[in-house]
Amino acid sequence: MASSRPAGRRPAIYLDHQATTPLAPEAREAMLRWMGGPGEASFGNPHSPHRMGRMAAAAVEVAREQVAALFPPGGRVIFTAGATEAVNLAIRGLAAAQERPAIMAGATEHACVLDTARSAGDTEIWPVDSEGLLDPEHPFARPPALLAVMQVNNEIGVVQDMAAVLARARRDGALLLVDAVQGAGKLPPADADMIAISAHKLYGPKGIGALWVRDGVALVSTSTGGAQEGLRSGTLSPMLCAGFGAAAALAHARMAEDEAHLRTLFARALTLFAGWHWNGSLARRWPGNLNLRREGLDVARLMSDCRTLMFSAGSACASGSGRPSHVLRAIGLDDTEARSSIRLGLGRYTTMEELEEAAAILNAAAAEQGV
Repeated sequence: MASSRPAGRRPAIYLDHQATTPLAPEAREAMLRWMGGPGEASFGNPHSPHRMGRMAAAAVEVAREQVAALFPPGGRVIFTAGATEAVNLAIRGLAAAQERPAIMAGATEHACVLDTARSAGDTEIWPVDSEGLLDPEHPFARPPALLAVMQVNNEIGVVQDMAAVLARARRDGALLLVDAVQGAGKLPPADADMIAISAHKLYGPKGIGALWVRDGVALVSTSTGGAQEGLRSGTLSPMLCAGFGAAAALAHARMAEDEAHLRTLFARALTLFAGWHWNGSLARRWPGNLNLRREGLDVARLMSDCRTLMFSAGSACASGSGRPSHVLRAIGLDDTEARSSIRLGLGRYTTMEELEEAAAILNAAAAEQGV
């Protein structure tokens, strides 16, 4: 069959897996069953007591077990609309139980953590070094009630030493909240008290995430309504839950295979981008993240010249703000260096051919700028 793509137009190469991932075929198949219409038995409300409701509830609980396999034992999974809601539930749920708790948040945390922590508690920033790593012995101004630390940074891919972070939390008598959005299904779970994840970052659907809460951790509900998830109110979508569960099960089964594939791509990227500077630690880094810069690079022009490549200038969540990345500034880059940086996100379905073609396009475009 002839391609419908216009002659001469190159296919897009997707290199933005930190922003979102394509839906895994297995997740799509799991979702289709629960997109029922009239005359079908798969559109029931999972909170209804009749047969269709019980069928939907069973699908939700299967998904919950699949997602729970991504977390440590001894906790419960609360489905949310995404990681942002999960983080809000964790921090505001603690703040409702402890008025204005002292919170220590890493300097390179996602905005949903930093903004929520500042809003709900007395927040102190835990600085990072030039590689993006926290010092577990950093002195805190006051004993924190909560440490909020990202397992894998969404902008520079740096992997924190979560065992050392947990040890610090336990020594200080604090709870540990981990943003595992970029680590879930890719790395073994961090040992923590609360963990937030998002389905669309691990080849599942958008619009659903989860907060894992360790048994014995007391949070207060921050929403009112039917309390369908205990701490959270609202009707669950069996379709989204099923897709999330299938994606989580696939990620769990493929964890070693996916990492090996990305390490092969990363090793090749080191040679393909030999003339670029790397932002963040190379030794403690998720291999799917390439955060690079070139002195004098005009990133806006680069993105315009490389329209067949889907990549980011910094974090996708803040890319429209015009502000330099707070993550890159936290590791010591000035505004000019931060603005000359790009982020390439590799994933499960990225091929070596795509990486090599993308590198050739980016290097040629940078050379056209004389940098």
